[in-house]
Amino acid sequence: MVQCITPPAKAIAETLDLDALNHKFETATPQDILRWAMCTFPQGLAQTNSFSIPVTIHMLYEELQPDRRVPVIFLDTLHHFAETVATAEQARERYNLDLHVYRAVGANTREEFAARYGEALWQHDIDQFHYLTKVEPLQRALQDVEVKAWVTGRRRDQSESRRAMPILEQDTDSRLKINPLANWTRKDLWRYVFQHNVVYNPLHDRGYASIGDEPLTTPVQTGEDERAGRWRGSVKTECGIHL
Repeated sequence: MVQCITPPAKAIAETLDLDALNHKFETATPQDILRWAMCTFPQGLAQTNSFSIPVTIHMLYEELQPDRRVPVIFLDTLHHFAETVATAEQARERYNLDLHVYRAVGANTREEFAARYGEALWQHDIDQFHYLTKVEPLQRALQDVEVKAWVTGRRRDQSESRRAMPILEQDTDSRLKINPLANWTRKDLWRYVFQHNVVYNPLHDRGYASIGDEPLTTPVQTGEDERAGRWRGSVKTECGIHL
């Protein structure tokens, strides 16, 4: 079992020995890492979720059951598959989520987004599209929810760009970013899903191994990386919120 640390008063980078903690957590379970996070950050802990396979939500809300519900931040890009939005609603109802939904400024529908920012913006300026739909809304959410540390569902085996991802890292605003599933494989993930009856996006049953925006996501072929269906034909490997 991992011991708690007194919640930091200053910036995370100045108060936590991330190298030592990462070394310790290499052999910890995701549940132990999340327990550490909950007791180290009784206030200011949140998680982001894309409602693909919300394992960390299940762990925090149904398995570990903290006294305080950990806020869940969902970036509604307005270009998600209908199945993704439906999965978010299904999870909200099942787990009684403290759900915080954020969208691009001044847009609540795809039509409003196109009118304000340009038709099919992702075809003309993919970085600007992701900034407007993900990067800026996440920055706003982390400030509004007063986040000190946030949980992601990323894993090292998802793509080459994530192979060296640490379990704990500092984001660009000195918050702590926690990746409790970093050491898990895809097989570990699905084993947990079926053992615990975790809600998941039905697109996974139709060949979508990693699910992003509808115009930018395709099914994955046998032998391809899990995230090969994202930005197919492009050198892009991340949307920007984890860079």
